[in-house]
Parts: sequence; C-alpha cells; structure tokens
Amino acid sequence: MATASSSDSDSGRAESNEANSKWLDAHYDPMANIHTFSSCLALADLHGDGEYKLVVGDLGPGGQEPRLKVLKGPTVLTESPLPALPAAAATFLMDQHEPRASALALASGPCVYVYKNLRPYFKFTLPPLPPNPVEQDLWNQAKEMSLPSVPVFLEVSGQFDVEFRLAAACRNGNIYILRRDSKRPKYCIELSAQAVGLVRVHKILVVGSTQDSLHGFTYKGKRLWTVQMPAAILTMNLLEQSFRGLQAVVAGLANGEVRIYRDKALLNVIRTPDAVTSLCFGRYGREDNTLVMTTRGGGLIIKILKRTAVFVEGGGEVGPPPAQATKLNVPRKTRLYVDQTLREREAGTAMHRTFQTDLYLLRLRAARAYVQALESSLSPVSVTAREPLKLHAVVQGLGPTFKLTLHLQNTSTARPILGLLICFLYDEALYALPRAFFKVPLLVPGLNYPLETFVESLSDKGISDLIKVLVLREGQSAPLLSAHINMPVSEGLAAA
Repeated sequence: MATASSSDSDSGRAESNEANSKWLDAHYDPMANIHTFSSCLALADLHGDGEYKLVVGDLGPGGQEPRLKVLKGPTVLTESPLPALPAAAATFLMDQHEPRASALALASGPCVYVYKNLRPYFKFTLPPLPPNPVEQDLWNQAKEMSLPSVPVFLEVSGQFDVEFRLAAACRNGNIYILRRDSKRPKYCIELSAQAVGLVRVHKILVVGSTQDSLHGFTYKGKRLWTVQMPAAILTMNLLEQSFRGLQAVVAGLANGEVRIYRDKALLNVIRTPDAVTSLCFGRYGREDNTLVMTTRGGGLIIKILKRTAVFVEGGGEVGPPPAQATKLNVPRKTRLYVDQTLREREAGTAMHRTFQTDLYLLRLRAARAYVQALESSLSPVSVTAREPLKLHAVVQGLGPTFKLTLHLQNTSTARPILGLLICFLYDEALYALPRAFFKVPLLVPGLNYPLETFVESLSDKGISDLIKVLVLREGQSAPLLSAHINMPVSEGLAAA
C-alpha cells in the first residue's frame, strides 16, 4: 500500500509539473544516435505538401561516418552518407511555381551540395570550380571584403542588392561589422573571451562567450547588457513567434538547462535529462511552434509550445531563489551565549523597561537641545516667518590670509528684507578682519547674496579657533541667525 501511494504521488507530481509547463513533451529518444550542431539543423517543407521535415547533418559517433538524415516526426525518413563532416545546413526556395518545395544546401568539406526532393541536384566545389558568369560580379564584390581573422559565426541582415549588414565573430575574439559598400570592417566589437554563439534579435546582436555569459550589442559596438549564466553555454539559436511578435534567444547550457531570454529578461527554463548540444525552433510536421533538441549523448528531444502559452519576464524562475538553499556558517553555541540567553529570558521585562527609559531620556535631551538652538539662534536657517533666512559660509585659502564668503538668502516667496547687520566674534589675538561689523543690502526673495571678507591669521604657532557669524536686525540684541566657522590652520605660517 505504501509503494502504491508513493507511485501515485510521483505520477501526480509529474502531471502537475507538466500542467504548469508551457511545453508539451512530444518525443524523447535517448538512443536516436544524432550528433550534430545547431548550424546543421534545418526545418523545411521539402515536398511542398505542407509537412515540414527535420534535416540533420549528422557528424556520426566520434566524428566518424557523417550522414545526411531527414526525419518525419520521430522516425528517420531517409539517410544518406556524406563524403566529409557537415559544417552547416540551410533551406531555400528555387522555384516560383506551385507547389513550392524547399531545396536544401549542405556544406560538407570543401563542397556545397544542393538537394531537391531529397536527391542531389547541384554540387559546388570551392574554390577550383569557377563561378557562374551571372554571379561573377557578385563574387567579385564579396571577395573584396576582408577580415583580420577567420570567421566562425555569421549573421546577415538586409538584401544584397539594396543594403545589408554582416556580423562575423572571428577566432581572435572580435566581432566585425561590414556593410554593403565597405571593403573592411566598419565597426569592431572586442570581446573579453571567445564567442560560442551569435544570434541577431531585431537590431541587437546577442553573443554567448566562454565566460558563461550572454552579451547584447548594437551594430555600432555599444554594449547594452550582460547576463551571467549558471553554466557553460553549449549552443544558441533564435526563437521566433511571428503572430505574437516575439523574438528571443534559446541557449543550451552544460548543466542540462535550456534558457529562453528576451534581451536580458529570463522568460522560461527547460530542464532536460542530458546537456543539449544543438537546437532549432520552428514549424515541424504541422505544428508551428516546435523546439527540436539533440543531446550530448545523441538523444533527440521534441517539445511543442502550448497554444495558450505566453512568455512573461521573470517566468523562468520557479520556486525559491538559489541563495535560499545555501547553508549559513552558524558558529557553535558557546557557554557565554547560553548564559546570556538565560539571563535575557529571566530579566526580559526589566531589560525592556530600561530600554524604554533610555529612549525617553534621549528624546528629551534632543528636544531640549533643539529648543536651545532655536532660542540662541544657533541654527543656520531662520525659524521665524518674519525673516525667513538661510546662511552658510565658505573658507578659501591656505593662509595666513583666508577668504571668507557668507552666502545669505531670503527664502520668502514675495517679501524683501531690509535693515540686517552682519557681526563677527573672534579672538583678536589670533585673527584680524578689516570689518567686523557691516550692513547687509536689500535681500530680494530667492536670490543668493555672496558677502565676502578677508581673515588674516596672526598666530605662528599653528593653532586655529572658531569665528562666530551673527545676523542681526537693527534695534534688536538677539541674533536672527548664527554660524560657527571652524577656521583651518594657517599652512603659510607653518611653512615659514
């Protein structure tokens, strides 16, 4: 009975996970014996019947016995040997009449093979075979473009006859951007590590590096964002939903995760039984949104995106964050800790009363100090509504002569202030001022008035003192504002 209940709970948990997932598990064959890269995968309607097939340039186990495989659903439809290891596969339309069946171009060794209806149609050998005369001019233009290093990833956008841009990630760790009329790269993106993938998403180049990170760049080389991955990136490709206007990057990681990013926002995480080494997304069979993946061990995984699935930023994070599972290095309980805990438990009420008493005393002392500052006008900001003033001072110079600038401002909204006086209180044995008492001009509301004077240090013992500045009103003995200026030590006299 216990075994049955355990199996029931496991099956229920699996059904719950599948219900919460955005993907349907269409097929998984760990023994499919497919070893390839994302560049050698293509989805195309090869017969013009609306049934899309999967074309695989298979490297074979250990890089031996390369073969061209065409799969229909989970089964292999045709299989033919290749003379050399495949490098890339692409599909294109050759005929304009209906039904429009896609042709297949496969790069293998020094040749490009073109298949039509799954049969060899053309073979282009590079470079001994001369190009077609019609294409001679195009090849002449293309060969004038030179790169400082060997390219390993290419991304092209635009039309050749109008305007196009080509991004090439090279083995020297740089990405070069070329345009239609440029013989040399127009822009260069310097990476801190080698690139492992290059995908164009709208007008952004998304680059995966060997430092386990994704980077977003503009075509002018400006870095927009960087996202750190939890493991090494093995493969990358584009996920596009045309009817939703979604373009995202799919990255297969060495820890068995497949992550989907739109810019730097994580949309979804797929966990696979083995690390994914190649993937492609598109129409397969008669399903529009199918994700085809091959694993490091040669397995084949096919998942179908649910029609009701909507990718939301941050939806890839399931459950608590990883930091929550990290164990804290908590020190062992000492005898002092145990005794302190017992004392707090026994005298908790008295300790709380003592804390409250100290808190009330602190508040009382702060209130008394504030009242004293208001009564003695020690604050640099006036608290009276009749003379709303603000004062601050700046001391400049090394000595023995200092420049003292008082910035006085009328903070009222409409009423000017007249009849103010400035008075300086200082030790006459240490300092000398040309004017220790002067009148303040009319203060217009909102303007800052700098009032300058000079202070001469008379002491040669390297000591300094306070200078008090008082703002007074004519006929009143109590100051409106006051400021205490800590004068610096005269470095001129000390040096002499």
